[in-house]
Amino acid sequence: MKKIAFFDTKPYDREYFEKTAHDGLHFKFYVNKLTADTAFVAAGCEGAVAFVNDRIDAEAVNGLCDCGVRILAMRCAGYNNIDLKAASGKLKIVRVPNYSPYAVAEHTMALLLCLNRKLHRAYNRTRDYNFSINGLTGFDLFGKTAGVIGTGKIGQIFIGICKGFGMNVIAYDPYPAEGLDIEYVTKEELFRRSDIISLHCPLAESTYHIIDQDALEEMKHGVFIINTSRGALIDAEALLKALKDYRVGGAGLDVYEEESELFFEDFSGSVIQDDVLSLLVNMPNVIVTSHQAFLTNEALKNIAEVTVGNLQDFFSGRPLKNEISARK
Repeated sequence: MKKIAFFDTKPYDREYFEKTAHDGLHFKFYVNKLTADTAFVAAGCEGAVAFVNDRIDAEAVNGLCDCGVRILAMRCAGYNNIDLKAASGKLKIVRVPNYSPYAVAEHTMALLLCLNRKLHRAYNRTRDYNFSINGLTGFDLFGKTAGVIGTGKIGQIFIGICKGFGMNVIAYDPYPAEGLDIEYVTKEELFRRSDIISLHCPLAESTYHIIDQDALEEMKHGVFIINTSRGALIDAEALLKALKDYRVGGAGLDVYEEESELFFEDFSGSVIQDDVLSLLVNMPNVIVTSHQAFLTNEALKNIAEVTVGNLQDFFSGRPLKNEISARK
């Protein structure tokens, strides 16, 4: 029986991993995030499971290796929080490349619909028996232009949803998908033409702050921006300024640039020290959800099954089809 240290455990994680067949594996669940300071709890384990907001730097990698850990299984698609060079030759790393692109794409549209038709504000009003509709005017999505940055599986599904609403769609991706009915344009043209911009690309050096002050100044007045991908794709301070200047009409954010110490946790009784996030949350034309776009039954089931499969492949000596390394 291989012992696996499971970091940053939430109730839904434990539920789905425990009911997924995991023969030969024994999970030890810990609520702590994986960092250099917590890696020691994996002592006696041969594997570890981590998540998107764990801080897996060189010190954390060395800490896991000192404990005897030989494989780190990320129960997510992203891995920009890992020092891959430090792990090279020491620690095998695998991930879940796809769990439910429909979940994320559908949440993206949910944010857009809620933001546009001001459902969040209407909900709060009617709970106080205020049935006035003043100030709740939205706009038809039909005929509007959606600009999609990133046309992987999630981006493609979101494009299909937008077309179902009768929207015009343009897209930017340095690696265009072949054989699909997608109008690709330059990044600059997408900024100029789009009524709604939705981000569906990974975080890399080339995409860090892809939406910054310069990009925002190129966009249409009143543009809506939706981000269900990675927080650092948007310069949060620049977005805040654009919202305050009324250049951006609304923002739907499931991710945030400095979310790692906040999202997935309950701080309802605390004073949040992040002034930018505090201001964004309190704006009437901003909706912030806590990195929940993936959170469906189907996605959680797939995450558990693929993660368990990755671990079992490793310990059985089978090829690791979902391995990541510094070269990728």
